[in-house]
Amino acid sequence: MVAKSPFRIVLAAGFLLLMLGVVAVPLFAGPAQHPLPRAQRHEYRHEIEVLEEAWRTAMIKRNSTALEGLLADDYTGITANGAIQTKEQAVTSLRTGTIQLTDLTISDRKVRVYGLTAVVTSQVELTGTRDEKGISGKYRYTRVYVRNPQSQWKIVSFEASRIQDSERK
Repeated sequence: MVAKSPFRIVLAAGFLLLMLGVVAVPLFAGPAQHPLPRAQRHEYRHEIEVLEEAWRTAMIKRNSTALEGLLADDYTGITANGAIQTKEQAVTSLRTGTIQLTDLTISDRKVRVYGLTAVVTSQVELTGTRDEKGISGKYRYTRVYVRNPQSQWKIVSFEASRIQDSERK
């Protein structure tokens, strides 16, 4: 019979207790529900809402400089047609007029804050063009912000989906 080391015995006992449900150990850590005090979450939500309006204004007024300041350097956007867009591409398409929005009405906005990350979901009704083709309609989008070491919120991700008319379903 081979002698077992104390470490192996403890490890085996711990595994057995875990399997029997006696010890509850999280196997992975998901996002904390509310790691920040309520007042801090409220303040961060307000900051994000201001930035969302700054994004809206930049898009309507074709202010590529403002958009550039809102986007993180490693920004990735996914357009409603599934195209991936970098920060440089997003800013260039606004500056050159590839995308032109004349109306952008946002509704059903929800801002959730998880520490130094914020997730925004909204519905938007817009009128405009991309590559001179109409993109008017209703869309849902998700935008993700991260607070950087300089305490600035930057958009790191965006994804849009067109809401299909009930007649098309």
